[in-house]
Amino acid sequence: MYFTFFTADLDLLIVHGQVLSILNEANKVSHLIPYTEFYNLAVSDNNMPEFWQEEFMKWIDVSSGKATSELISFCQVPFLLTPKAKSQILQVEADIQKQLSVQKSVFQHTVLHSSSSPFLILKVHRSDLISDTLQQLSSSCPDEFKKPLKVIFDGEDGVDEGGVRKEFFQILVHDLFNVAYGMFTYNEETRNFWFNPNSIDSEHEFWLVGIIFGLAIYNGAILDVHFPKVAYKKMMGLRPSLDDLKDFRPDIAKGLQLLLEFSSDVAETFYLFFQITYDYFGELHTHDLIPNGCDTPVTNQNRQRYVDLYVKYLLVDSIDKQFSAFSKGFQQVCGGQALQLFHYDELELLISGLPHYDFDALERVTVYDGGYTKESELIVWFWELVREMSLEEKKALLFFTTGNDRAPVGGLGSLQIVIIKHGGDTDRLPTAQTCFNVLMLPEYCSKSKLENRLKLAISNSTGFGLQ
Repeated sequence: MYFTFFTADLDLLIVHGQVLSILNEANKVSHLIPYTEFYNLAVSDNNMPEFWQEEFMKWIDVSSGKATSELISFCQVPFLLTPKAKSQILQVEADIQKQLSVQKSVFQHTVLHSSSSPFLILKVHRSDLISDTLQQLSSSCPDEFKKPLKVIFDGEDGVDEGGVRKEFFQILVHDLFNVAYGMFTYNEETRNFWFNPNSIDSEHEFWLVGIIFGLAIYNGAILDVHFPKVAYKKMMGLRPSLDDLKDFRPDIAKGLQLLLEFSSDVAETFYLFFQITYDYFGELHTHDLIPNGCDTPVTNQNRQRYVDLYVKYLLVDSIDKQFSAFSKGFQQVCGGQALQLFHYDELELLISGLPHYDFDALERVTVYDGGYTKESELIVWFWELVREMSLEEKKALLFFTTGNDRAPVGGLGSLQIVIIKHGGDTDRLPTAQTCFNVLMLPEYCSKSKLENRLKLAISNSTGFGLQ
């Protein structure tokens, strides 16, 4: 840390708050150090929900004008808080909204004799997952998006205590982002998805996808979706720049940067005009960046304007309808005050989780039950096998046990799993209760048998009830 006077004492932070805020604002302009250097771990590592609830409620009072503008809550200095701490605050806000929605439903049921459910219930078929989900969300009132989500796969016995919900989001997002569906494109170089500017889907469908993203965050699910960082920047209402294009289309960004730095005559060398060419279902189309752009050459004097307009077209104008609808849906579900605490990089972690897999950290926080301890022979074998696994196998194990193959905000060290003894030696496969992050391991007679049974189980981990 660069700031050695960081403390968990709110009184001291009140004294230093103005200085810290000035330094943070200055760093936003100069970018001398990473914004993460402002994190105060002494504060952020507080894992007590009651603490963050109190901080959130004090902040709400300040925001609503019920208190002075003095520093009385850590939410007023969000640059001190890690993504994990901010996610806890967002969960506090979500829990309050859910509680209010449930109370409203109970009142309507008991007093007004309404059939309103305290949950947002989605009953879907695996074979028609997208159409079932979009249809039911379309017919739901906006207030229902604030209710706790329950998912039912038609014809399956899985009770949604969290695990079914995780799998629902995993499969749904996989299907929605299939490029054959047409709503999103995929860049092989950056391995990122983007909004398809040529999509024939209506704005309504992109709004519904935004709803789905909001519901995922609102209900604590991580999505296996990878947008370039500019998408999260736009979701926070920030304006894109040439630097953002480097993460989205590095080839184009490199060319535009060379154009800006070129020392000779731009017009004679590149022969460019204020026009952009793009692919439209296999045909090349053109778009004028300014009126009569096809007749306006790019020169040394106007090249900055050309680059700015080029970037704006790619990142804003060409997908304006699609992204605006998506953002509207997302904000409608979880666009409360807590979301404003996040840096756009942190928003990416909130939605997609961490791509890093520190299984040593997971081992340190794992709990054992049913007769197993960390010294049990089978448990020793288990972690030896985990360390020998490929990355894809580790991700499969994580998905099998928790319902998601990415680490939550805070890393695997914040994801506590439970390994329970599930009988003696047997040919049965291990099972899992993903809603509680529980892995049930029989006490196999050898390490090789454990390896065989475990890898067979994790390679067939879609769905519930695998035995």
